[in-house]
Amino acid sequence: MVEPKDEIAPDYRPGLVICAWDIDEAGWDPVEDLSGAVWNPVGARTLAVGAGEPETLAAALSAHLDDRSCRGLLLVGRTRRSEAFRVQIRAENRSLDGRRLDVAGPGMARATAPVADMVRALNEAGLAADASSDSEEDAGSYLLYRVLSGLPDGRDTPAIGLLRAPEHEPDAAVQRAVKAAAQAMAHHLPPLPRSRAN
Repeated sequence: MVEPKDEIAPDYRPGLVICAWDIDEAGWDPVEDLSGAVWNPVGARTLAVGAGEPETLAAALSAHLDDRSCRGLLLVGRTRRSEAFRVQIRAENRSLDGRRLDVAGPGMARATAPVADMVRALNEAGLAADASSDSEEDAGSYLLYRVLSGLPDGRDTPAIGLLRAPEHEPDAAVQRAVKAAAQAMAHHLPPLPRSRAN
């Protein structure tokens, strides 16, 4: 008798990287329970990237986005400027020490994520949220600019956004916010063509 082979079905869901860039940030954990299974929004698969040194992290995030099966990136961090959750709309061309990062690059880069839908999803989840053009001087803004300005020309632009939680917001609320924002992004990610799926 021939034993059936275990085959892994290809996953046609687009990849969505979720990265909490601050090493001290405990608010976002992609593993929901003791099963060790990573949370995924409907219609996408989560690719969790841990915190790290900004230069190295920028390169790692860009490498993920170079893979055409990865169609989005949600950066997660904190804000000291608001008591509400914020979806940052843009990032300035600034290094971590405040100097111009890229002499030849644009002065600012705009997020490509569906910001209005993300804010609406956060509000519907019972979380006060808004969109902000304020570019905070931290690793989050640095990463947002680096990743956006490093995208190659002539290809479909992935959805890239930055979600900031209030500085003292409890972890449970941060978890809810990340899931709401990621789900809003996932609604806009097209399924992968069968030739590109894993």
